Amino acid sequence: MGRSESQQVLSTLPSVDELLKSPEGTAWLTVFRRRIVLNAIRDIIASTRDALLSGRLQSFDRDALIRDIDSRIRRDSSFSLRRIINATGIVLHTNLGRSVLSERVLQNVVSVSIGFSNLEYDLEAGSRGKRHSHTTRLLREITGAEDALIVNNNAAAVLLCLNTVARGREVIVSRGELVEIGGSFRVPDIMATSSAILREVGTTNKTHLYDYTGAINDQTALLLKVHQSNYRVTGFTSDLPVNKLAKLGRERQLPVMYDLGSGCLLDLKPFGVHSEPSVKEVVEAGVDIITFSGDKLLGGPQGGIIVGRKKYLDPIRKNPLARAVRIDKMTIAAFEATLMDYLDEARAVREIPSLRMLFQPPEEIQKRAGRLASLLRKRIKGERFFVIRDVSKAGGGSLPEIEFPTFAVSLKPGNISVNELERKLRAGTPPVITRIKNEALLFDARTIGDGELSAISDAVSGVLQPA
Repeated sequence: MGRSESQQVLSTLPSVDELLKSPEGTAWLTVFRRRIVLNAIRDIIASTRDALLSGRLQSFDRDALIRDIDSRIRRDSSFSLRRIINATGIVLHTNLGRSVLSERVLQNVVSVSIGFSNLEYDLEAGSRGKRHSHTTRLLREITGAEDALIVNNNAAAVLLCLNTVARGREVIVSRGELVEIGGSFRVPDIMATSSAILREVGTTNKTHLYDYTGAINDQTALLLKVHQSNYRVTGFTSDLPVNKLAKLGRERQLPVMYDLGSGCLLDLKPFGVHSEPSVKEVVEAGVDIITFSGDKLLGGPQGGIIVGRKKYLDPIRKNPLARAVRIDKMTIAAFEATLMDYLDEARAVREIPSLRMLFQPPEEIQKRAGRLASLLRKRIKGERFFVIRDVSKAGGGSLPEIEFPTFAVSLKPGNISVNELERKLRAGTPPVITRIKNEALLFDARTIGDGELSAISDAVSGVLQPA
């Protein structure tokens, strides 16, 4: 296209003002925010002009321009953080928000958030109250601990405890427990940030009682144990049981702290899980300070929970860092409602979504997978959908060695690559997140809700049989 021709085409491009006053512009301004509409029009006109001048576009199509502007407006007007369908089978998927909250929990959050609340107001005394009182009573009842505190995540809980109890002094910990948690955060780094001094004992695979006793000196402030919640060392291994470490702490008059990580409030042995101690068991073993997550095996919102002896919790609560990492009213409301379910353990497994998904009977998962496969077969002709046996993982750095029997719907698409199908489902509305195994796309029914089956069917149909 010559210069005169390109100038002629460019002259036909509508101005920003013209598009704002057009029927389409009027409709956009009625529904969407003016700034978003204005930015979208400017950007699309500018990119179209550049394409015409560079020769990448030979002619101007007004309808295409309008479609591009409309698409940009809708994209920029939608929320970035949104609900997705988790068909991976990973229950506590860190990238997908970990624990799902129940309707009852969400109702409590809405009730507390939609108006004013007694967050820090004592209704009986008619004076200032304490925000942690709403959850402390429940945590004491459930765990048997003397006191409790919740901060914004478990890394913050560990940091706060170490900074309070061991600032400028030594913390003895087994070399095999210097773990790295999500996001490349490492226990030694958290300890350094807390101003505690790391004192490693033992070896990677074996740590004995004499390793701890030999390391204790005048500068020792704390004995620390870190639970292997996101990994396992197997084979020629040995570590010191927590009850023996607690006994040593009592003998030497040193506090013992246990970072439990996943934070299980139930005895999981009836479900075949023997590697995960409950918080109550650790309290009964005599540990002074225990930290764990709220959004993993506990099944609540994100938070770092500290329970233990009051003589240690009091100064931890008064540390200025405690205010920097405190939780808000919505998180407290979600925790209180979640913890209420633990007053009846059978109810907890039934009502807390994460626990229900983890421990649901395999036959229920198989039936759900069958219903999904049936829906897909009815909607999509020419493709073969199979219900297969597979295994799921807990995820979120929890129960790393356990595989949960599951059932999934398997699809090897005929006219599109499995990777492209996965990408298009991920880019849809709502996004459907799946996994690929043996060149097939799997929809694991463990993490799919009954109310999501139709949406998955619509999404797959929209990709494989577009209108």
